[in-house]
Amino acid sequence: MVSTPHFQRIGSRRNFLLQAGGGFGAVALTHLLAAERAHGQEPEHKVAVRSPLAPKAPHHRPRAKSIIWLFMEGGPSHIDFFDPKPLVNELAGQSLPASFKQVILPGGQEEAPILRSPRTWKRYGKSEMWVSDWLPHVGGIVDDISLVRSCICDGLNHAGSVCQMNTGSLLSGRPSLGSWVSYGLGTENESLPAFVVLLDKPGRVAGGARNWGTGFMSATHQGTEIKNGDEPIANLSSPAGVDGERQRRKLEFLQKLNRRHLVGRGEHSELEARIASYELAFRMQAEAPEAADLASESQETHELYGFNDKKTLDMGRACLLARRLVERGVRFVQVYCGTGSKWDAHSDIENRHASLARASDKPVAGLIKDLKRRGLLEETLVVWGGEFGRTPQSENGDGRDHNPYGFSTWFAGGGVKRGFTLGATDELGLHAIEGRTHVYDLHATMLHLLGIDHLGLVYDDQGREELPTINQGKVVTELIA
Repeated sequence: MVSTPHFQRIGSRRNFLLQAGGGFGAVALTHLLAAERAHGQEPEHKVAVRSPLAPKAPHHRPRAKSIIWLFMEGGPSHIDFFDPKPLVNELAGQSLPASFKQVILPGGQEEAPILRSPRTWKRYGKSEMWVSDWLPHVGGIVDDISLVRSCICDGLNHAGSVCQMNTGSLLSGRPSLGSWVSYGLGTENESLPAFVVLLDKPGRVAGGARNWGTGFMSATHQGTEIKNGDEPIANLSSPAGVDGERQRRKLEFLQKLNRRHLVGRGEHSELEARIASYELAFRMQAEAPEAADLASESQETHELYGFNDKKTLDMGRACLLARRLVERGVRFVQVYCGTGSKWDAHSDIENRHASLARASDKPVAGLIKDLKRRGLLEETLVVWGGEFGRTPQSENGDGRDHNPYGFSTWFAGGGVKRGFTLGATDELGLHAIEGRTHVYDLHATMLHLLGIDHLGLVYDDQGREELPTINQGKVVTELIA
């Protein structure tokens, strides 16, 4: 194809002068801007960087403002906590009956005999919900929870299942649910992150930081990890000898350079996000230490969360800090209990589960009670559960294998029904048979209660529209009050 000469496209000498003259103003503007920069002045058209964490309007009226997700990492045994199965004890020592659908187990012990559950059970509250002797304090708050006994997921191992429970996918590379909430709603307090992750013990969650990562999203929406210890948030304190005023001046100078660089580069959202993250980090230096100051709470509150017992202290601190964060506008707080897959019980389930139940029972119940008395429970959705449950069959003689085919999760506050039970597993607790609720359904429901349509929240990833539940899942309307 032969191109048309430029002078022919212009058409005439008059058009040439008209088009050329249109650019003279830009020459003058360039000179003025250069003069302003030479004198250290900001141009009047200074680029305004809107924080990606700024509050955003929900799709519909929300029932909850924030979520606290109590994640029992490793897979707690539903048939030893919330789903009693008398047939397990009747068939203890025998193989799985042929009438029950066979499963694939990561330990390869599908033919292992059924393991007895020595739990004693009690009906609690007006709802008469069954809870085992391992969780007496949680038993005291069952009239505030909705129990789902029919959850299912797709993974067999910890890394994949923890990843799916957090991101919807067995494979890494997708944003976590907390990141979607941060992206969709922002935060009510721009001096704190929208998404915080609390670990009860030092250790590494299966799969690592991808469980609170952002995948293809801007890193601004990733979870901020907070640990128990003298420095809950890494790298937050200023260096020795650098006071707040000096730190502020340094940040202002850096941001001035960053915004100048952003002029003409407005299409680079990553740059805007980085600028906003620097500003958030400085604001956090002032507000985060106050939010993490658990010593300011009353002695009675400390006792409510189990501070007076070394066995419950770590989880008590995490749960209390979670309450203080949502109280200050943080949208999504995830508390890992049993960091490092401690709930995994391929052997010695009696001692492993008993220890973790003892460590978490009182703090979890204390959190619900504390939120309720402060008027925060109605606007805070609390979720309890792991990446899967455990099998009725034994492993290694005294443990239970992974069970993604049917397990329990419960919700409290945030617009869900109280004292309600949904779904069921079979007589051995192996398969969900009524009200099957996939991970996508759990995520869709959690987002819905925050006012987000899981099929309406879209992220443009290089021209490809991405959704939080990957075009799957449904809101479990039966749970909603």
